[in-house]
Amino acid sequence: MDRFADIQVLRYEVPAFEQLSLKQKCLVYYLQEAALWGRDILWDQNCKYNLPIRRMCEAVYTGYQGDKADPQWVAFEQYMKQIWFANGIHHHYSNAKFKPGFDQAWFEAELNKVEGKEALYAGYDFAEVERAIFDDNFLPIKVNQADGVDLIATSACNFYEGLTQQEVEDYYAKLKNPQDTMPVMFGLNSKLVKEDGKIVEKTWKVGGLYTEAIERIVENLNKAKEYAESDQQRKVIESLVTYYESGDLKDFDTYSIEWVKDLDSKVDFINGFIESYNDPLGMRGSWEGMVNFKDSANTARTEIVSANAQWFEDHSPIDDRFRKPVVKGVTAKVITAAILAGDSYPATPIGINLPNSNWIRAQHGSKSVSIDNITAAYDAAAAGNGFAEEFMWSEEEVEQAKKYAHYVDNIHTDLHECLGHGSGQLLPGVDPDALKAYGSTLEEARADIFALYYMADPKLVELGVMPDMEAYKAGYYQQMMNGLMTQLVRILPGDNLEEAHMRNRSLIAYWTLERAKMDEGQPALEFAKRDGKTYVKINDYKKLRQYFGELLGELQRIKSEGDFKAGRHLVETYGVKVNPELHAEVLERYQKLDIAPYKGFVNPRYEPVFNASTISDIVVKYGTENYVEQMLRYGRDYSALK
Repeated sequence: MDRFADIQVLRYEVPAFEQLSLKQKCLVYYLQEAALWGRDILWDQNCKYNLPIRRMCEAVYTGYQGDKADPQWVAFEQYMKQIWFANGIHHHYSNAKFKPGFDQAWFEAELNKVEGKEALYAGYDFAEVERAIFDDNFLPIKVNQADGVDLIATSACNFYEGLTQQEVEDYYAKLKNPQDTMPVMFGLNSKLVKEDGKIVEKTWKVGGLYTEAIERIVENLNKAKEYAESDQQRKVIESLVTYYESGDLKDFDTYSIEWVKDLDSKVDFINGFIESYNDPLGMRGSWEGMVNFKDSANTARTEIVSANAQWFEDHSPIDDRFRKPVVKGVTAKVITAAILAGDSYPATPIGINLPNSNWIRAQHGSKSVSIDNITAAYDAAAAGNGFAEEFMWSEEEVEQAKKYAHYVDNIHTDLHECLGHGSGQLLPGVDPDALKAYGSTLEEARADIFALYYMADPKLVELGVMPDMEAYKAGYYQQMMNGLMTQLVRILPGDNLEEAHMRNRSLIAYWTLERAKMDEGQPALEFAKRDGKTYVKINDYKKLRQYFGELLGELQRIKSEGDFKAGRHLVETYGVKVNPELHAEVLERYQKLDIAPYKGFVNPRYEPVFNASTISDIVVKYGTENYVEQMLRYGRDYSALK
């Protein structure tokens, strides 16, 4: 598939789609149509100038008649592919703005050749749009997480306008009631602006912001409803439509509860404003969509884990006050992704745990998924790339990875998504947003360290989800190597860690490295040198697990008590700063392997087959369009916003 900049684009297959009933296939078809119509929303959320920039660039791209060996065109083509992948002008992971390698004069000359060019940026100040592309100092970072600055004023995401961070925090502090045991997730589906000196919340709903796209989403959800597998699934779809029409966050909670209850349907989906990583304050949900169906053959593993959720909660190394006395409704399954959309496309997670509301988790439970066909595509792309041999300390670690990586990667995802995020509880009266900008990083760290702690527990072997008591070592080594070293290939020299998952991995690894230095004798974890290269060396895996238990206890305390000061200290001390010498070494070694650090996907295409006016089948097609063709088609066929 396509390879450009730091990205490789892959394909994924949808095995067993043909085995679905016609009714299930039609359900998948209309749900994936609903998912694809949300694309423009995410682009606009990521930056207010993204949509006109995309339209202008696509017009230049499709109309270009010049020499395609011209360095200006080569640089422009890469830029076009990068912003498609990132759903905007900022990198999907680092959040830094792309630097165009082509000249502004060249771009303007090509744009002037486009008939009706003014329509491409109608409603926008053209000078401002161009500035967003070419001025490095204008909107330089999508989500700023730097300590000590106004995170709202310095972030390019399009969630706030005319406001300071303090004004936003004060606004929501007044809305929250500490006595409310079922609080809505304030700000999840709106843009907050200041108009005529007053703060106004503009809701994303039918008749509100993004109505043109949301109406198309609702239209296809209503079509999908006609093919629902059960009354409960129909209720899920109806409650989501109600929420889109009202914009009321209580309706979103109703939808979330109904979605958690739907355990028997083969086909499932997410659609809406969900994860808040793209908001520097961790409140507003980026638009996301995914359609999937249950992989029955591989779900046995996750069902075993979720069935024992109470055991894991009861044996967690945390204070008794923070444990859930009764774990409710934890369900998990392995799924086959049928379509990726919004914030899950082209780059996508390999596991999901929802809903995010703490009180809904506590009272009604959650659903967790591991996405098997996506994991399989990643594994196939990584086979034989030489990464392990270059960065692992010895042949022993390489062989452990070859033997056990499949097991430990899957069980890590299961434990992280199914149990980690759903474990523990807030103390009464603690604000779910108490950790503010650090909340996302600390929550990912808590789920990750939960998974690491339990990967080494004999209970997993007893349950049959881990092959033996050696397998966890491959997972421990991978996690420490990644957090201490190899994830640095994803950022540029001189940059700090900004993205929540990268900060989380660094926090765990560097806290553990420092903790290992406190014991007498040989440390359980250390950096080691050989032939002028730096490696991670684990000397005592059992002691490492002890450290993980200590960190899990502290992370749960921070969340349960809402201890902002302690959470901030952990993140800023261990999760942000980068050793420049180590970073330079890792980049040099990685570059020689010629591996793209980021990977994403082209979706398959679904086409209905008609018998007269009746659908007789839905056919899934692979390879009928490449990355560029798919992006251009989505721009033509699923663009609702102006």
